[in-house]
Amino acid sequence: MIVRSDETEDVAVPGVGTMRIHLFRPAIEGRFPGVLFFSEIYQVTAPIRRLATLLAGNGYVVAVPEVYHEYEPAGTVLAYDQAGTDRGNALKFAKPVAAYDADARAALSALAAHPACDGRLATFGVCLGGHLAYRAALDPRVGAAACFYATDIHSGTLGEGRADDSLARMDELRGEAMFVWGRQDPHVPFAGREAIRARLEAVDARYEWHEVNAPHAFLRDEGPRYDPALFLQGVAWTIALYRRALG
Repeated sequence: MIVRSDETEDVAVPGVGTMRIHLFRPAIEGRFPGVLFFSEIYQVTAPIRRLATLLAGNGYVVAVPEVYHEYEPAGTVLAYDQAGTDRGNALKFAKPVAAYDADARAALSALAAHPACDGRLATFGVCLGGHLAYRAALDPRVGAAACFYATDIHSGTLGEGRADDSLARMDELRGEAMFVWGRQDPHVPFAGREAIRARLEAVDARYEWHEVNAPHAFLRDEGPRYDPALFLQGVAWTIALYRRALG
């Protein structure tokens, strides 16, 4: 499908202000499932936009929020350099976990209310966004979550104070989750992946699990870590998950 990728919406987040979300959707009449797509620490970069467009072209309304909207002007994109990395990581630990959750609730509500969305909801995320896609899926409205190389779940270090409760709340998952990891990713070592999988098993979660020979950020189609073959495989897994879990 041809995709519209030129729309934004400023969504009210209670107690905070507004959060800009970027919308990608099929350029035809109809209503489609919605996907809340959380970016890596750099916000809505060109690789994130291309991946969102690809998902939308498979028949989804994709909403990508600016995760640091409280700290950066609307439209800010952090560069894939040391300064951008330092800023993104600093904000990842400055923002309270409750604020990430409030963003997810507001974005899901806005997505469900979009005229092109049929009310069925899923999440997607990479890096920081993989963790946020998982946390957003604790909302019972979410039927599926695709979480790629999600940082900080195993260590419980997301947000202000570096003390999130993501592992503890895994029993709240109601939809189906997919976790994809790079075995050469230093951010989530073997012991961390094992801790996450053990918790999923302990709570009898509905989940899919993939470990591939790749570094962190292998979906990012810019820079030395991009793996095109695994990119295609990851997207195929994602679309299959959504079609199975959402109906």
